[in-house]
Amino acid sequence: MADDDKVSPAAAAAATSDLKATDSAGFDGSDPSKTHATIIEHAKAAADKEHNMTLMQGIRLYPKAIFWSFLISTCIVMEGFDISLVNNFYAFPQFNKKYGELTADGTYEIPAPWQAGLSNGANCGSIIGLFINGWISERFGYRYTIIGCLIWLTGCITIFFTAQNVQALLAAEILCGVPWGIFQTITITYASEVCPVALRGYLTTYVNFCWGVGQEIGIGIIYAMLDREDEWAYRIPYALQWIWPLPLAIGIYFAPESPWWLVRKGRLDEAKQSLVRLTSVDRETDFDADETIAMMVHTTALEEKITAGASYWDCFKGVDRRRTEIVCMVWAIQNLSGNSFSNYSTYFLKQAGLSENKSYAFALGQYAINMVGVFGAWGLMTLGLGRRTLYIYGLCGLCTMLFILGFLGLVPDTHREQAALATGSIMIGWALVYQLTVGTVAYSLVGEMSSRRLQIKTVVLGRNLYNVVGIINGVLTPYMLNPTAWNWSNFTGFFWGGIAFCCIVYTYFRLPEPNGRTFAELDVLFERRISARKFAETEVNVFHESVEEKVMDEYEKVGVTTLEKTQGTA
Repeated sequence: MADDDKVSPAAAAAATSDLKATDSAGFDGSDPSKTHATIIEHAKAAADKEHNMTLMQGIRLYPKAIFWSFLISTCIVMEGFDISLVNNFYAFPQFNKKYGELTADGTYEIPAPWQAGLSNGANCGSIIGLFINGWISERFGYRYTIIGCLIWLTGCITIFFTAQNVQALLAAEILCGVPWGIFQTITITYASEVCPVALRGYLTTYVNFCWGVGQEIGIGIIYAMLDREDEWAYRIPYALQWIWPLPLAIGIYFAPESPWWLVRKGRLDEAKQSLVRLTSVDRETDFDADETIAMMVHTTALEEKITAGASYWDCFKGVDRRRTEIVCMVWAIQNLSGNSFSNYSTYFLKQAGLSENKSYAFALGQYAINMVGVFGAWGLMTLGLGRRTLYIYGLCGLCTMLFILGFLGLVPDTHREQAALATGSIMIGWALVYQLTVGTVAYSLVGEMSSRRLQIKTVVLGRNLYNVVGIINGVLTPYMLNPTAWNWSNFTGFFWGGIAFCCIVYTYFRLPEPNGRTFAELDVLFERRISARKFAETEVNVFHESVEEKVMDEYEKVGVTTLEKTQGTA
């Protein structure tokens, strides 16, 4: 598999031939203006081809990019599996008996403060990991960053497996949260940078499918362990976390690095080799790797003109402040529209009156919908529905169902079981709408709203706001649902429904439509401060914009140096 992905001698010869042709067409170091004109001409040709590329053409040209993106996104399957364990163990009798306290009715329960602490431990670790990711992935590249995280995670899983008290579990959650935070953003960034516009929405949203797969596996394993009465009922699920890191690390070692990252580092010859490894040129004769690299260089030059630096502070300066705000809110709205509430589905349904078996059965259905819903979202995007449209209408549906959940709390106790079944059904309906819209589309939006130079850091800031909101929710939700605390039960739906309505108002006025736009076009639209509601209808020509000359000069130098090397070895 890896050998097939290596650049063949024939492909290398073709690349050299293309480079020579490019040089003769205008890579003349003695006349920078001609070189710059050639770069812009090639970049425009690549952009035009991306605009005209259909979904099937993209699949035929980039099958290797799809494979490598899917492989790296599998890190989220592992994370979804790991994270699903802690929240769903709260309704697990054997787990509660080991780590919980005896209540007045003779059952064991994890106290609300410790539920909040355990749920937020991973979020705290993720915040640390996310900030670290903003530096290390930009310095060392995506591949080596992920491999390092997998090695770290392998050691930390041992703490889960051997934990004798909730304090040890909390330490494991925090330590494992560091690599989990890195996976949350680096998978999206990689997916958005290895594919063309036609595939970008699908590969970035596939990350959400991976969350669903991991959660489904996790809840399925817990469900299978319900009949066990010994400590292995919860230790086996923890031990199964070890099956992921090693095969993932081996596969990712052979993956090509993001060509966009290599361009930002000035390693254009490696960027072209990476791009060739991501494509199957024999299936699409119109593709030209040099043109695509030129488009990446032109976009980088354009962004250097717009954005002075590439630090976290630069995310809050000038045009990028608006882009950072949108990315942060797109992430936060996931938690503000009831997502954190749904993560406690088994515990919530148990408090609503269902048995453990029925609670976990409903949760299995909910997580299955998490997977299927992603494909439904792909279908809606294929029909031409934009990200903004799906996001707004999805929020409207979620808000409505949250209020319905609240009203079900008014059902008399004599009909408690029927109300509990209705609650479970509504939660499954909520999960379907969420995955068709907000839950899936957010992954595409955060990968498109930020500039290439600041993408890692912008997505990190957004995901960290998501985690901060998650921490607040993680403190509030156990108190809302726990019978020894506030015991709101279904009335929690009113609380989240009201917040979801505020999110609808924000989204209508602030969220733009990125569908069908190249990264350079989005840069220009933000630079011109186009209203969010006018993004889709505004026409732009990025090749009439001025760019940062030093980046173009650097491209010229690398092109000439590479040509000299190939001529010297000919």
